[in-house]
Amino acid sequence: MFSISVLSQTSISDDPEMIQNNIDYKVDQAQKDIENSDYFEAEKKLEDALILAEQIDNKKSTGIIYSKIGKLQYIIEEPKKALVNLIKATEIQRLAKDDINLAETYKVLGNVYFSKRDFQKALDFYISSQSLFEQEGLNEFVAEVLFLEGQTHLELGNNQKAKNLLEKSVSLANRYDLSKIKSSALIYNGYTLVKLGQNDTGLKMVFDGLKIAQDYDFNAVLSNGYLVLSDIYQITGNYKDSNDYLKKHMKLSDSLLEIKRENLSPEKRMQVMMNNQIELQKQQEADLEEQIEANSLSQLTTILSIALITILSLLTLSLYKNNNIRLKTNNMLHKKNGELIIAKEKAELASKTKANFLSTVTHELRTPLYAVTGLTNMLLDEDPKPNQIQHLKSLKFSGEYLLTFINDILQINKIEANKVDIEPENFNLKKKITNVIAALNNSALDNNIQMHFEYESGLPETFNADQLKISQILINLIGNSIKFTKDGDIWVRVNKLQQEDDNYVLRFEIEDNGIGISKEKQEMLFESFAQGSIQINRKYGGTGLGLSIVKGLIEILKGKIYLDSELGKGSKFTFELPLKYAEAVAKPQKTEYFDKIDELELSNIKILVVEDNKINQMITKKILNKMKLNCEIVDNGEEAVSKAKETTYDVILMDIHMPGISGLEATKLIRGFDKTITIFALTAVTLEDKMHEFEEAGFTDIISKPFKQEDFEKKLYEALIGGKTESA
Repeated sequence: MFSISVLSQTSISDDPEMIQNNIDYKVDQAQKDIENSDYFEAEKKLEDALILAEQIDNKKSTGIIYSKIGKLQYIIEEPKKALVNLIKATEIQRLAKDDINLAETYKVLGNVYFSKRDFQKALDFYISSQSLFEQEGLNEFVAEVLFLEGQTHLELGNNQKAKNLLEKSVSLANRYDLSKIKSSALIYNGYTLVKLGQNDTGLKMVFDGLKIAQDYDFNAVLSNGYLVLSDIYQITGNYKDSNDYLKKHMKLSDSLLEIKRENLSPEKRMQVMMNNQIELQKQQEADLEEQIEANSLSQLTTILSIALITILSLLTLSLYKNNNIRLKTNNMLHKKNGELIIAKEKAELASKTKANFLSTVTHELRTPLYAVTGLTNMLLDEDPKPNQIQHLKSLKFSGEYLLTFINDILQINKIEANKVDIEPENFNLKKKITNVIAALNNSALDNNIQMHFEYESGLPETFNADQLKISQILINLIGNSIKFTKDGDIWVRVNKLQQEDDNYVLRFEIEDNGIGISKEKQEMLFESFAQGSIQINRKYGGTGLGLSIVKGLIEILKGKIYLDSELGKGSKFTFELPLKYAEAVAKPQKTEYFDKIDELELSNIKILVVEDNKINQMITKKILNKMKLNCEIVDNGEEAVSKAKETTYDVILMDIHMPGISGLEATKLIRGFDKTITIFALTAVTLEDKMHEFEEAGFTDIISKPFKQEDFEKKLYEALIGGKTESA
């Protein structure tokens, strides 16, 4: 029976299920100890549970325990130890894909950095925590994280952002009956309102939060609430009440601190005792110094011996502690470095994925748009029936709108990646604005809008700047005003703000008396995809990218933009740009491509079109035929390489994305046996970070689809007739 008993005990102790039950029990009991402020007992149970979890190699339990140890160390004000264990917890929980508990760990990490007043790092961890809780559908936990984010934004001085987050926290706390979170969020939201100038509303909200804290004995919340009230009364000049609430805060805070001290770990108690011992020794040394004059040499020797022993003891203790701190710091730095490397790799992967996604999507969208715009232009040129013209124009407008949307997405991507180049040139500013207004006037008339243009008298008209970007800014802002104005007026004004020699700073104003923009929406108006509301989006249309592009372009041109708007009364966008005065601009001479056909027998020109899309094949062939040029067409890269070996072509128009080998690979193969032939990349890919691939493959130039007829003709003319004329 003795042997059976021993066997039974051994099998139980080795049973993973029994060990796991023991781990869960110890963790639950430790959590209760923490809630009861019995920190020493909680620490012992968690350490025992950690040994068992590592014994059975349960990553999820190990991560949870490290996280709880870190939280406990944060509570007893040991932030360095807390960071080491919390970071260890995140590493384990990420590997175990335990997103729910990882979210909790991120929240505690945010609390630690908040206590260290590193608010930006705290905010990063809170946002990560919120994202994971929302991903798991745990909105009841989101309420606390939103409160912590709001509190952090308040510390950073972002009062409006803090108000929005705290209001959301209150809403979720109400929904899930979270009294403690609601109490804290109300107190700090009231504080935010006071900082925003709403004193009465803010004070009422703070007292509402304090009432909940008093009803439920949330003493820590109550202590913070008293401190907030003290600050509020300090702001409003009520110094007596400010002092009274500060005393209440200090009294309650000392009481809570005393409870915490009573439940410290033995190590912490030892540290307190050591501090007391040092103070006692200092007092003893002072007493001994008073006795030196009266005592004999032997007494002096004894005193010095005691002092020496004390100093050596303290020095030994100090060296021991410093060595421990150095080892722990090195450990933390190694882990932090590993975490940063992982974050860097993730960021690089995300950036690469984004670039590939945009490249693929824009190509897939531009390819059918090439067919839509190409066929529409052909039909309009072929004398359609009168009742078909309007339909074709509508189709053309829709195609151009889609193309504009794609270009907007690409431009946002380029602005964010800081890849937009400035191309200054001399141009007539007044004429440029007049042309923009004229181009948009039909849309204005459709909305019964009267356009007004005011150009300051005596202001020069010609400047040196990037006129294309200025045009885009004006088109977006004026177009925006037209979209949101009905039966009204739009004023476009240009005035001189500053001048130093030939360097000017001009103020541009676009003002309307349309629907206007609410104060709440103005803060996020210049963000990508931001619009007034879903109803406005449905009624007026648009992508929400225009103003984001405007802001990005103005910043690239070293300018500033301002908005002044009131709901129901209209809006005024004002932007300032530095421009340099330039001499009058000479009128550009329009080039007539292929006008002098007799200079070259076009029938002898051989063009190879490599395109897998049948509709695009037909469109490209028709465009070339209109220019009295003939071509051969192949469907794939392999056939293109074979044809280029058999026949000498003047130009190859090469698509990029094709079945089999791609246009890039086909071009590399052709360059292996023909270095001089002109090869154009006829492609929908336009992302700048792909351009180096085209250059490495050996393309002569790039023609982006859908292309403008004039640009296409110009490039072909320069490659065919222009090049041959120069050689002649």
